[in-house]
Amino acid sequence: MRTKIRMQSSESAHFYTRHKNQRLHPEKMKLNMYDPFVRKHVVYNEKKIKK
Repeated sequence: MRTKIRMQSSESAHFYTRHKNQRLHPEKMKLNMYDPFVRKHVVYNEKKIKK
């Protein structure tokens, strides 16, 4: 089942939303992506989406 997740920047308040297959990848994701607030690539960590 694909669920929506939030990828939160480690250096600012910026975030991206993505979809993830929970059955195939149950662990938390960490990705290196561009943060427009600090204008460089930083680590983004998986967080829950607040409803």
